[in-house]
Amino acid sequence: MKLKIYLFIKYSLDKIIALAALVLLSPLMIAISIAVAADSKGAAIFRQPREGQNRQIIRIFKFRTMKAKNVAFDKFNPVIEDDNENVTRVGKILRKYKLDELPQLINVLIGDMSFVGPRPLLPIYSATYEKWEYMKFASRPGMTGLAQVNGNGYLSIQGRSYYDIYYNEHISFITDCKIFFKTLFTVLSGEKKYLKEPPAELIAEMKAKYE
Repeated sequence: MKLKIYLFIKYSLDKIIALAALVLLSPLMIAISIAVAADSKGAAIFRQPREGQNRQIIRIFKFRTMKAKNVAFDKFNPVIEDDNENVTRVGKILRKYKLDELPQLINVLIGDMSFVGPRPLLPIYSATYEKWEYMKFASRPGMTGLAQVNGNGYLSIQGRSYYDIYYNEHISFITDCKIFFKTLFTVLSGEKKYLKEPPAELIAEMKAKYE
């Protein structure tokens, strides 16, 4: 019951804060849109399908950071480095400071996402999941999450699943606050610096619990 009450408050505050943030950050977002459009051809903002809560497909908003959307994607090595020729000049800056994720405030406002929760990934990942990993879809996805402050794309697929499920098992106000503020340090210092792959025995315990 306590969790249900907290989630109701959490998701209600999400929408209020997202609306306020969209208003306050609108000048910055307009400036970014102009910069993206001036730097390379294509729409400044695009929508990308991701798997959300209960594996429902949602379409998240992002500022475009690449010259083309249809690029070769390696689900086992998803980090696209800044030296990739497809990343635009403006895109490098946006990606470094996670500014390309700002349009997802719209997703939070409409209820597709939360500020903190398991990060929604591309549907292409589904083919690699084992049964236990589907527990990551038990809660609303977030703009940031436990996996994002522990290495994000530098983690193994099962490492990210472990953190996502661990978060779902320990959702609380304190946990959300810790992740939110740690995200600020991660953005400033870089994800790789905070890489912490879960030990194999912990992943095995999690797997045994849900298999």
